Amino acid sequence: MKLLMFALAFWLGASLFNSWLAARFSHRRWAQLFVPALFGVTLLVLWEGVVAGFAISPVILPAPSAIVARFAQSTALLWGDFAQTILKGALAGYLLGCGAAIVTAIVIDRSPFLQRGLMPVGNFVAALPIVGIAPILVMWFGFDWQSKAAVVVLMVFFPVLVNMVAGLKATDHLQRDLMKTYSASYRDTLFKLRLPAAMPFLFNGLKIATTLALIGAIVAEFFGSPTRGMGFRISTAVGQLDMPLVWSEIAVAALAGSGFFGAMALLERLVTFWHPSQRAR
Repeated sequence: MKLLMFALAFWLGASLFNSWLAARFSHRRWAQLFVPALFGVTLLVLWEGVVAGFAISPVILPAPSAIVARFAQSTALLWGDFAQTILKGALAGYLLGCGAAIVTAIVIDRSPFLQRGLMPVGNFVAALPIVGIAPILVMWFGFDWQSKAAVVVLMVFFPVLVNMVAGLKATDHLQRDLMKTYSASYRDTLFKLRLPAAMPFLFNGLKIATTLALIGAIVAEFFGSPTRGMGFRISTAVGQLDMPLVWSEIAVAALAGSGFFGAMALLERLVTFWHPSQRAR
């Protein structure tokens, strides 16, 4: 119970200190990093104190210290699962799905028939439940990472396609007419006007697709996988009541997802630095 009281006191003191920092130094760069980091530390300390103070079973909720210890013991195992699920399944599917969506959006943009015929079909396919599609794709493409990449392609393709099609329509008639007065070809108009205008829409779709790719790859492993992978490890560790290992896998997935999203946001700032939304930051 002493540890719980210490955790509550630390959480209260750190929260007050954090509120003071956020109000006084909200525009400082170091404060923008330190405030969320301290907030995360307070949550971990409170979590540790609650588990110890109420003697919660590790099967229900392991303490952060137990998760960290299990993480340190399983670095080789976690790295193997990370490589199988993230680097092979999720990343390969993400690149294939997003690349295909961008090319398809450009083709759709030139065809009124595809705009009216393919987009409704795309919305229908995007609404299909992943738990129903994943077993079918595993049967088609096998139990290794290729079937997980196929699931990821299906999950990321339509969000990126819809955003890219909307982005290509972002220019108005006046801008396109101006390009025609310069005798610009379709290729010149596409690369010098419409694709730059579509970049903010495209990156919205790419950022949404980062989380969908991780979810798709992990969920697909629940329906068939070789003896490695984050989804496979979570399902087997739950059966063995090894909850610290489950939380370690969850932590790796969360860190990978945050890093992936942050990388895309950084790339967006580099590519769309001219956009008003970036200049205002």
